Amino acid sequence: MILHDFMSRIFLGNLVESYCWFVGILLAGLIFKRVLSKILTFCVFKFLQKYATGVGYDKLLVLLKKPLGVFILLVSGYFAFNKLTFPVEWNFAPIDQFGLRMIIYRVYEVAIIVTLTWVLLRVIDFFGLVLMYRASLTESKMDDQLVPFIKESIKVIITILAVFFILGAVFKLNIASLIAGLGIGGLAIALAAKESLENLLGSFTIFLDRPFIIGDLIRIGTLEGHVEKIGFRSTRLRTLEKSYVTVPNKKLVDTELDNLSLRIQRRVKFNIGLTYETTPEQFKKIVADIQNYIDGHTHTLKDETRVRLNEFDSSAINIMILYFVDTLEYDVYLDVRQEINYKIIEIVQKQGSNFAYPTTTVLMKNK
Repeated sequence: MILHDFMSRIFLGNLVESYCWFVGILLAGLIFKRVLSKILTFCVFKFLQKYATGVGYDKLLVLLKKPLGVFILLVSGYFAFNKLTFPVEWNFAPIDQFGLRMIIYRVYEVAIIVTLTWVLLRVIDFFGLVLMYRASLTESKMDDQLVPFIKESIKVIITILAVFFILGAVFKLNIASLIAGLGIGGLAIALAAKESLENLLGSFTIFLDRPFIIGDLIRIGTLEGHVEKIGFRSTRLRTLEKSYVTVPNKKLVDTELDNLSLRIQRRVKFNIGLTYETTPEQFKKIVADIQNYIDGHTHTLKDETRVRLNEFDSSAINIMILYFVDTLEYDVYLDVRQEINYKIIEIVQKQGSNFAYPTTTVLMKNK
């Protein structure tokens, strides 16, 4: 009886019982949010399972856990706040007139639509994983490059549609008039978004001309790295230093781009400097020995090797060494260069010469 009397008390226009329901529903939403998220994700996965070859439930759970958790909290909040009413003496305007009720209701509607759009975008990400798995089973790299682009295109379209839906369904705007208005202001928008449009056109150019594909090693200016992702606005590169660099597509189209993956050999060119004490006969033997060794190496192109006495420097006589390595594997290339460099040191020392280093000779004359 005492409990009943307590529950029947009114505070700020609501029964204590209503407040208890309010708190209980919110707590239930918080406590069971994770469990309900897993159940809903499992239901979605069962519905999509026949299309999800190669990608498991755990991937979908990672994608949907957060947006579904937010959705569950919003639904819990809706049922919880339905247990309460604003005190009559506060004299708030009805929900169909501008005021606090209308603001709260519309904010809630926007939050629900945004959360459902978030869930849909994550489902599209899941299908992106499925398509990437299928693309990995083919030899062509074109589908690996096309899947992310199509996925991002669909996500952009859905986001735009969600924005128009919010404007029409929540804020009661005339979408047809709004689109017509956008046509009038289209020039101003195009000018404001000039860079974005150029990057978008650059992405289409990349897909049509295919100067590179995902996985290629490219060089643009001083930047060199492997292509990991080609998007609407930019391309992502993993540099040789393992950093992640974003390059606008416009720059990739407008600037000279070197696709290093399409090379058939790797070129090596450098000079070695020998001391001026080296005799002409020693130079001739050193040049000949280096030329013969590089020509006979299993990973060099014989007809492309050039070893020549090149120039007279201030403190050394330079020999130019130019050759091509017939492999694109970076580790093999480094090993070949190391082998040849070791042999050059051995040849120079064998012929009794020495490598030069910057020196200054001062001659003093006695008067």
